[in-house]
Amino acid sequence: MAKNEKTSSPVTKIASSVLRDSSASKAAKSLAGSALSQFRTTKQSSATTAHTAANALNDGRTSPAPKTLAGSVLTQKSKKSR
Repeated sequence: MAKNEKTSSPVTKIASSVLRDSSASKAAKSLAGSALSQFRTTKQSSATTAHTAANALNDGRTSPAPKTLAGSVLTQKSKKSR
């Protein structure tokens, strides 16, 4: 069953600022790119990106912006089991 989740406009603004931030981590930039690629489309997150998002949410050192992006990416993850 297809999901109709899409990245919201406020999340895309966060993603854009993360991508412009030279001090942002590689994981944060990966999540930002994934979130932006899912704006106005029904594309779903890959398993690798979902794993990165889960790690970001579980890591206590992750700042709020990447956690927001991680939540958005995980929301758009396919529920299909592998």
